[in-house]
Amino acid sequence: MHEMSLAEGIRSIVQDQAAKHGFSRVTVLRLEIGRFAGVEKPALDFAFDVVMRGSPAEGARLEMIDLAGQALCFDCMKTVEIADRLAPCPLCGGGKLIPNGGDEMRIKDMEVA
Repeated sequence: MHEMSLAEGIRSIVQDQAAKHGFSRVTVLRLEIGRFAGVEKPALDFAFDVVMRGSPAEGARLEMIDLAGQALCFDCMKTVEIADRLAPCPLCGGGKLIPNGGDEMRIKDMEVA
């Protein structure tokens, strides 16, 4: 389950930021997760609760924000949102798309005390 290692990375970031900015508790942590990131959200939610024990984010609410998948269509030369990597261009119906967004995961922000 790679979601456990993702949660461990989040914990490391939280601890680094707590030391740098002097907060002791995170109440809400918001993650932006791209459609193609390959993250199982229920597994990440579970891992987050387990891994954050004993950290400033213990008991914090995890909010996951979905980011759309994006691709560049070489037929119409537009960047478009796509539902899956093999979808045709929603503008021109072309099939020459190169995904260029939607595989990221990042902390958007945290509410701290």
